Amino acid sequence: MRLPSRYALLAAGGLLSFGCQSTTTPVGTTQPLPAPDNLWSISLNEAILLEWTDNAVLSDPGRFAWYRVYSASYDLGQGLCGTDWVIEGTTVSNEFLVALLTNGVPRCYATSAISSDGLESAWSPPWQDTPRPDARNVLMWAYDVQPLQSGFRFWDDLNGNGYGDAGELGLVQDGNRADIDFRIERDVNDTLWIVPVFSGTSVLTYGPTAALTDIDLAPTSGYSRQRAKMLPGYGYVFEIVEGQDVRYGALRVTHAGTQYAIFDWSFQTDRGNPELAPRAGLATAPAVTGGRVAASR
Repeated sequence: MRLPSRYALLAAGGLLSFGCQSTTTPVGTTQPLPAPDNLWSISLNEAILLEWTDNAVLSDPGRFAWYRVYSASYDLGQGLCGTDWVIEGTTVSNEFLVALLTNGVPRCYATSAISSDGLESAWSPPWQDTPRPDARNVLMWAYDVQPLQSGFRFWDDLNGNGYGDAGELGLVQDGNRADIDFRIERDVNDTLWIVPVFSGTSVLTYGPTAALTDIDLAPTSGYSRQRAKMLPGYGYVFEIVEGQDVRYGALRVTHAGTQYAIFDWSFQTDRGNPELAPRAGLATAPAVTGGRVAASR
Protein backbone atom coordinates (compact mmCIF):
# COMPACT_ATOMS: atom_id res chain seq x y z
CA MET A 1 0.00 0.00 0.00
CA ARG A 2 1.04 3.60 -0.44
CA LEU A 3 0.96 5.99 2.49
CA PRO A 4 -1.40 8.99 2.14
CA SER A 5 1.54 11.39 1.77
CA ARG A 6 5.33 11.29 1.67
CA TYR A 7 7.21 12.13 4.85
CA ALA A 8 10.86 12.81 5.56
CA LEU A 9 13.12 10.30 7.22
CA LEU A 10 14.65 11.57 10.44
CA ALA A 11 17.66 9.84 11.95
CA ALA A 12 19.92 11.16 14.69
CA GLY A 13 18.20 14.53 14.39
CA GLY A 14 18.79 14.91 10.62
CA LEU A 15 17.72 13.76 7.17
CA LEU A 16 18.71 10.19 6.42
CA SER A 17 20.90 10.14 3.31
CA PHE A 18 21.17 7.12 1.06
CA GLY A 19 24.89 7.64 0.87
CA CYS A 20 25.39 7.18 4.63
CA GLN A 21 22.50 4.80 5.30
CA SER A 22 23.50 1.96 7.63
CA THR A 23 21.92 -0.76 9.71
CA THR A 24 22.76 -1.30 13.40
CA THR A 25 22.07 -4.61 15.12
CA PRO A 26 21.23 -4.24 18.84
CA VAL A 27 23.09 -6.47 21.26
CA GLY A 28 21.41 -9.85 21.72
CA THR A 29 19.45 -9.81 18.49
CA THR A 30 19.86 -11.61 15.20
CA GLN A 31 21.22 -10.05 12.03
CA PRO A 32 18.99 -8.03 9.69
CA LEU A 33 17.60 -9.72 6.61
CA PRO A 34 19.67 -9.32 3.42
CA ALA A 35 18.99 -6.31 1.21
CA PRO A 36 16.97 -6.95 -1.97
CA ASP A 37 19.54 -7.91 -4.61
CA ASN A 38 18.04 -6.09 -7.56
CA LEU A 39 15.41 -3.44 -8.25
CA TRP A 40 13.79 -2.62 -11.58
CA SER A 41 10.69 -0.83 -12.87
CA ILE A 42 8.18 -0.15 -15.62
CA SER A 43 7.41 3.45 -16.65
CA LEU A 44 3.69 4.17 -16.73
CA ASN A 45 1.43 7.16 -17.25
CA GLU A 46 1.82 9.25 -14.04
CA ALA A 47 3.05 6.15 -12.22
CA ILE A 48 6.00 3.77 -11.81
CA LEU A 49 5.69 0.04 -11.10
CA LEU A 50 8.64 -1.12 -8.98
CA GLU A 51 9.68 -4.78 -8.71
CA TRP A 52 12.61 -6.43 -6.92
CA THR A 53 14.09 -9.81 -6.10
CA ASP A 54 12.48 -11.67 -3.19
CA ASN A 55 15.74 -12.93 -1.68
CA ALA A 56 15.01 -11.34 1.73
CA VAL A 57 11.89 -13.49 2.15
CA LEU A 58 13.63 -16.61 0.86
CA SER A 59 16.51 -16.14 3.29
CA ASP A 60 14.24 -16.42 6.36
CA PRO A 61 10.48 -16.64 5.65
CA GLY A 62 9.62 -16.88 9.34
CA ARG A 63 11.28 -13.54 10.22
CA PHE A 64 10.22 -11.49 7.19
CA ALA A 65 7.62 -8.79 7.98
CA TRP A 66 7.43 -6.32 5.06
CA TYR A 67 9.36 -4.21 2.57
CA ARG A 68 9.87 -0.47 2.86
CA VAL A 69 10.07 1.64 -0.34
CA TYR A 70 12.01 4.92 -0.60
CA SER A 71 12.28 7.61 -3.27
CA ALA A 72 14.37 10.72 -3.94
CA SER A 73 14.89 13.28 -6.69
CA TYR A 74 17.12 12.40 -9.64
CA ASP A 75 19.35 14.55 -11.84
CA LEU A 76 19.23 13.03 -15.31
CA GLY A 77 22.01 15.28 -16.61
CA GLN A 78 24.42 14.28 -13.83
CA GLY A 79 23.15 10.70 -13.56
CA LEU A 80 22.83 11.00 -9.78
CA CYS A 81 20.19 10.45 -7.11
CA GLY A 82 19.44 13.26 -4.66
CA THR A 83 19.76 13.11 -0.87
CA ASP A 84 16.11 14.09 -0.23
CA TRP A 85 14.95 10.51 0.45
CA VAL A 86 11.38 9.95 1.68
CA ILE A 87 9.29 6.86 2.38
CA GLU A 88 6.83 6.01 -0.39
CA GLY A 89 5.17 3.20 1.57
CA THR A 90 5.38 -0.42 2.66
CA THR A 91 4.30 -3.72 1.11
CA VAL A 92 4.50 -7.44 1.87
CA SER A 93 4.96 -8.30 -1.82
CA ASN A 94 8.04 -7.67 -3.96
CA GLU A 95 6.34 -5.01 -6.08
CA PHE A 96 4.97 -1.53 -5.45
CA LEU A 97 3.00 0.95 -7.55
CA VAL A 98 4.11 4.56 -7.07
CA ALA A 99 1.17 6.66 -8.29
CA LEU A 100 0.13 10.33 -8.58
CA LEU A 101 3.47 11.26 -10.17
CA THR A 102 4.21 14.07 -12.62
CA ASN A 103 5.05 12.85 -16.12
CA GLY A 104 8.55 13.75 -17.27
CA VAL A 105 10.05 14.21 -13.77
CA PRO A 106 12.70 11.55 -12.94
CA ARG A 107 12.90 10.00 -9.46
CA CYS A 108 15.25 7.56 -7.77
CA TYR A 109 14.03 4.52 -5.79
CA ALA A 110 15.33 1.96 -3.29
CA THR A 111 13.79 -0.67 -1.04
CA SER A 112 14.69 -2.53 2.16
CA ALA A 113 13.40 -5.53 4.10
CA ILE A 114 12.02 -5.30 7.65
CA SER A 115 12.14 -8.36 9.93
CA SER A 116 9.55 -9.31 12.54
CA ASP A 117 11.94 -8.20 15.29
CA GLY A 118 12.05 -4.68 13.83
CA LEU A 119 15.44 -4.75 12.11
CA GLU A 120 15.83 -3.05 8.73
CA SER A 121 18.15 -4.46 6.11
CA ALA A 122 20.55 -2.43 4.02
CA TRP A 123 18.97 -0.84 0.95
CA SER A 124 18.78 -2.32 -2.51
CA PRO A 125 20.87 -0.80 -5.29
CA PRO A 126 19.19 2.48 -6.33
CA TRP A 127 17.10 2.63 -9.49
CA GLN A 128 15.73 5.62 -11.39
CA ASP A 129 12.76 5.94 -13.72
CA THR A 130 10.53 8.61 -15.25
CA PRO A 131 6.75 8.36 -15.80
CA ARG A 132 5.51 9.28 -19.29
CA PRO A 133 2.13 9.68 -21.01
CA ASP A 134 0.63 6.85 -23.01
CA ALA A 135 -2.65 5.73 -24.55
CA ARG A 136 -4.18 2.58 -25.93
CA ASN A 137 -6.16 1.68 -29.06
CA VAL A 138 -5.63 4.80 -31.18
CA LEU A 139 -7.34 4.52 -34.59
CA MET A 140 -5.74 6.11 -37.66
CA TRP A 141 -6.66 5.87 -41.35
CA ALA A 142 -4.54 5.62 -44.45
CA TYR A 143 -3.94 8.98 -46.14
CA ASP A 144 -5.84 8.09 -49.34
CA VAL A 145 -8.84 6.81 -47.34
CA GLN A 146 -9.36 9.57 -44.74
CA PRO A 147 -6.55 12.15 -45.03
CA LEU A 148 -7.85 14.28 -42.14
CA GLN A 149 -7.29 11.34 -39.74
CA SER A 150 -4.06 9.96 -41.20
CA GLY A 151 -1.51 12.07 -39.30
CA PHE A 152 -0.13 11.71 -35.76
CA ARG A 153 1.77 14.07 -33.48
CA PHE A 154 3.11 12.92 -30.12
CA TRP A 155 3.01 16.39 -28.53
CA ASP A 156 1.83 19.85 -29.58
CA ASP A 157 2.37 22.53 -26.93
CA LEU A 158 -0.79 24.41 -27.86
CA ASN A 159 -0.70 26.92 -25.00
CA GLY A 160 3.06 27.36 -25.08
CA ASN A 161 3.56 26.64 -21.37
CA GLY A 162 6.09 23.86 -21.87
CA TYR A 163 3.94 21.21 -20.14
CA GLY A 164 2.27 18.13 -21.59
CA ASP A 165 -1.28 19.22 -20.78
CA ALA A 166 -4.50 17.36 -21.57
CA GLY A 167 -5.39 17.67 -25.22
CA GLU A 168 -1.77 18.20 -26.31
CA LEU A 169 -0.54 14.61 -26.41
CA GLY A 170 -1.18 11.79 -28.88
CA LEU A 171 -3.00 13.87 -31.50
CA VAL A 172 -4.56 12.35 -34.60
CA GLN A 173 -4.38 15.16 -37.17
CA ASP A 174 -4.60 16.10 -40.84
CA GLY A 175 -2.07 14.10 -42.83
CA ASN A 176 -1.34 17.16 -44.98
CA ARG A 177 0.22 19.10 -42.09
CA ALA A 178 3.99 19.56 -42.14
CA ASP A 179 4.32 19.56 -38.33
CA ILE A 180 2.93 16.07 -37.65
CA ASP A 181 5.45 13.41 -36.67
CA PHE A 182 4.19 10.87 -39.17
CA ARG A 183 1.27 9.85 -41.33
CA ILE A 184 0.03 6.48 -42.52
CA GLU A 185 0.18 5.74 -46.24
CA ARG A 186 -1.04 2.76 -48.25
CA ASP A 187 0.87 1.27 -51.19
CA VAL A 188 -0.43 -0.53 -54.29
CA ASN A 189 -0.46 -3.82 -52.37
CA ASP A 190 -2.79 -2.36 -49.68
CA THR A 191 0.06 -2.43 -47.16
CA LEU A 192 0.19 0.35 -44.57
CA TRP A 193 3.41 2.30 -43.90
CA ILE A 194 4.61 4.79 -41.26
CA VAL A 195 5.98 7.84 -43.11
CA PRO A 196 7.93 10.45 -41.05
CA VAL A 197 6.77 13.99 -41.91
CA PHE A 198 8.25 16.59 -39.53
CA SER A 199 11.85 17.29 -40.54
CA GLY A 200 13.17 16.33 -37.10
CA THR A 201 11.28 13.05 -36.77
CA SER A 202 12.83 9.69 -37.66
CA VAL A 203 11.69 6.13 -36.94
CA LEU A 204 13.25 2.80 -35.98
CA THR A 205 11.49 -0.56 -36.32
CA TYR A 206 11.88 -2.12 -32.86
CA GLY A 207 10.49 -5.52 -33.84
CA PRO A 208 7.96 -7.92 -32.29
CA THR A 209 6.76 -6.86 -28.83
CA ALA A 210 4.22 -8.46 -26.50
CA ALA A 211 3.20 -5.08 -25.03
CA LEU A 212 4.01 -1.39 -25.30
CA THR A 213 6.01 -1.55 -22.05
CA ASP A 214 8.41 -4.00 -23.72
CA ILE A 215 9.91 -0.96 -25.46
CA ASP A 216 11.96 -0.04 -22.43
CA LEU A 217 14.74 2.26 -23.60
CA ALA A 218 14.97 4.23 -26.84
CA PRO A 219 18.02 3.05 -28.85
CA THR A 220 20.82 5.55 -29.37
CA SER A 221 21.08 4.95 -33.13
CA GLY A 222 19.39 3.28 -36.09
CA TYR A 223 16.67 5.87 -36.79
CA SER A 224 15.72 6.68 -40.35
CA ARG A 225 13.63 9.14 -42.34
CA GLN A 226 12.58 6.23 -44.56
CA ARG A 227 9.08 4.80 -44.24
CA ALA A 228 8.50 1.73 -42.03
CA LYS A 229 6.06 -1.07 -42.78
CA MET A 230 3.26 -1.36 -40.18
CA LEU A 231 3.08 -4.92 -38.86
CA PRO A 232 0.68 -6.14 -36.13
CA GLY A 233 2.55 -6.90 -32.90
CA TYR A 234 5.56 -4.80 -33.91
CA GLY A 235 6.95 -1.87 -31.96
CA TYR A 236 8.42 1.34 -33.40
CA VAL A 237 10.54 4.02 -31.69
CA PHE A 238 10.66 7.66 -32.80
CA GLU A 239 13.44 10.18 -32.28
CA ILE A 240 12.16 13.76 -32.47
CA VAL A 241 14.73 16.54 -32.74
CA GLU A 242 13.67 20.18 -32.39
CA GLY A 243 16.63 22.54 -32.27
CA GLN A 244 18.76 21.41 -29.32
CA ASP A 245 15.97 19.26 -27.85
CA VAL A 246 15.64 15.52 -28.40
CA ARG A 247 12.63 13.48 -27.25
CA TYR A 248 11.49 9.92 -27.81
CA GLY A 249 8.15 8.27 -28.49
CA ALA A 250 7.06 4.73 -29.20
CA LEU A 251 4.09 2.84 -30.56
CA ARG A 252 3.00 -0.77 -30.81
CA VAL A 253 0.69 -1.78 -33.64
CA THR A 254 -2.23 -3.97 -32.56
CA HIS A 255 -3.99 -3.98 -35.95
CA ALA A 256 -2.89 -3.07 -39.48
CA GLY A 257 -5.54 -3.68 -42.14
CA THR A 258 -5.86 -2.35 -45.65
CA GLN A 259 -7.45 0.97 -44.69
CA TYR A 260 -6.65 1.77 -41.08
CA ALA A 261 -4.39 0.86 -38.17
CA ILE A 262 -4.84 0.65 -34.40
CA PHE A 263 -1.91 1.14 -32.05
CA ASP A 264 -0.78 1.99 -28.50
CA TRP A 265 1.69 4.83 -27.95
CA SER A 266 3.96 6.31 -25.29
CA PHE A 267 5.99 9.52 -25.22
CA GLN A 268 8.73 10.75 -22.89
CA THR A 269 8.13 14.44 -22.17
CA ASP A 270 11.44 14.78 -20.29
CA ARG A 271 13.92 16.38 -22.70
CA GLY A 272 16.72 14.00 -23.73
CA ASN A 273 15.36 11.16 -21.59
CA PRO A 274 15.26 7.84 -23.52
CA GLU A 275 13.15 6.02 -20.92
CA LEU A 276 9.97 4.53 -22.33
CA ALA A 277 9.67 1.72 -19.73
CA PRO A 278 12.37 0.33 -17.35
CA ARG A 279 15.66 2.15 -16.73
CA ALA A 280 18.48 1.76 -14.20
CA GLY A 281 19.54 4.31 -11.59
CA LEU A 282 22.93 5.35 -10.29
CA ALA A 283 24.59 6.76 -7.19
CA THR A 284 23.81 9.41 -4.60
CA ALA A 285 24.20 13.16 -5.20
CA PRO A 286 23.11 16.47 -3.63
CA ALA A 287 19.36 17.09 -3.64
CA VAL A 288 17.92 18.21 -6.97
CA THR A 289 14.49 18.42 -8.55
CA GLY A 290 13.28 17.08 -11.88
CA GLY A 291 13.30 19.52 -14.79
CA ARG A 292 10.24 20.59 -16.77
CA VAL A 293 9.91 20.26 -20.55
CA ALA A 294 9.73 22.82 -23.31
CA ALA A 295 8.58 22.69 -26.90
CA SER A 296 9.37 24.97 -29.83
CA ARG A 297 7.71 23.51 -32.91
